[in-house]
Amino acid sequence: MLNAALALASGVLLVLTFPRFSFSYLIAIALTPLLVACVREPRPLPRFLLGWLTGASCLFGITDWIRFVIEFHGKVGPLLGWPVFLLYCAAQGVYFGLFAWLARPLLLLSWGIPAVAALWVTVDVAAGSWLFLWITLGNAGADMSVPMRLAPITGVHGLSFVFMMMATACAFVALRRPRRQALWLLPLALLPLLPALPPATEPEEEAAVVQPNVDEEAVWTREAANELHQRMVYLSLQTFHEKGRVRPALIVWPETPAPLYFDEDPRFRRHVVSLAMSSGSHVLFGDVARTRDGAPLNSARLLSPEGVPLSRYDKIELVPFGEYVPWPLGAVTEKVSREVGDFAPGTEIVVSRVGSRRIASFICYESAFPGLVRRFVGAGAEVLFNLSNDGYFGRSPSARGQHLLLVRMRAAENRRWILRATNNGITAAVDPAGRVIKTLPSFQQLSGRLPFSYVREQTLYSRYGNWFPLLCLLIAGPALLLNYEGLLRDGGRRS
Repeated sequence: MLNAALALASGVLLVLTFPRFSFSYLIAIALTPLLVACVREPRPLPRFLLGWLTGASCLFGITDWIRFVIEFHGKVGPLLGWPVFLLYCAAQGVYFGLFAWLARPLLLLSWGIPAVAALWVTVDVAAGSWLFLWITLGNAGADMSVPMRLAPITGVHGLSFVFMMMATACAFVALRRPRRQALWLLPLALLPLLPALPPATEPEEEAAVVQPNVDEEAVWTREAANELHQRMVYLSLQTFHEKGRVRPALIVWPETPAPLYFDEDPRFRRHVVSLAMSSGSHVLFGDVARTRDGAPLNSARLLSPEGVPLSRYDKIELVPFGEYVPWPLGAVTEKVSREVGDFAPGTEIVVSRVGSRRIASFICYESAFPGLVRRFVGAGAEVLFNLSNDGYFGRSPSARGQHLLLVRMRAAENRRWILRATNNGITAAVDPAGRVIKTLPSFQQLSGRLPFSYVREQTLYSRYGNWFPLLCLLIAGPALLLNYEGLLRDGGRRS
């Protein structure tokens, strides 16, 4: 019972670490109780279940908003919404269970502090390739100026490594391990010697961003859709009437919150082309495109000031329950989108020219994928735009805060300005250090100007990607192979 209580305590601490509570400094001890429980429990299956309990409980608290999405937008109601949500939490808990199963032999090593941290990063990256990727440990460091110095070098996984080292060291103290084993923390004293994050500077450009605040449950007739198109054009042009201010470099609309079909709807096409020509600005907007087979694509399209289509990016990482329903749950729940059939994923990274500059956009949930976002910068993007429709979250402040947290980490990893254009918030400008420079009021229909600058220099992470998780694999893999018997039977060996 004590081990189960320890595992549950780690789950609760992780919930308290992230938005809605945001006690971010708890991240240094959040997984300490689970690690103590892993040492106390030599049997492989019970140890796996302890990790699973931590994972399932923290996902239950951190992503509780998913239940609302399933119930309300999936149209299954509480009777089926709760079981589907609990099944999601149970599935997500598996990778915590895998970590706990593997961790004990490494916890018994004299060099367990870096070994366990390397294992966590390895499992975290591997799990992100087949489970719903959202919050990772390192994201808790977005407001910590010293650990954030790692972001442009190692990406978010370097911060995860540091926080897991600290949690493991705390577990060693609780277990009364020899003090010399804590010497592995000494390299962390070098973090302040890394290059500081970029200082706050005066932005050079502005974008006009529209937040339409569209009701997610609106019934769309041709007349209602046409009225929305006109309203978004009007909101866009409002920002041009401010005296003494230069013309915005771009007009940006969010991920499509309504029926916006550039290729299929002549009226919508006329509206957005007319907006580009009358404003003299590039227009970036979300719409629904089609594959050659007719499957819908969640897209971001860029028009020139002459109204000519310049590029189209099709969303690569689709949202489970949002744009497709994972098998076999399609029998009991609908996806959030009203498109007939599942969305098709895009396949290509797209970077577009705006005059002599290069920009790129990624869509909504793609902000959770550091490896994807860095590819836009690696391809030459000098500023990034995140088009999103967080209206599916309802009014959950935790979901919106978590989503913004992800964007902040992507900005710091790549040292790029990122402008978020959303349906009803949080619409924001984030600078290359991950600082939120400006936000627009949420849940209001409005438009405003968000500042940004173009940046050409690329970080080590932008250039080389996930080199650090590979290094962690090279540490954790041999350590597990040398201690494999500790995974299959009681005990483990020290070295």
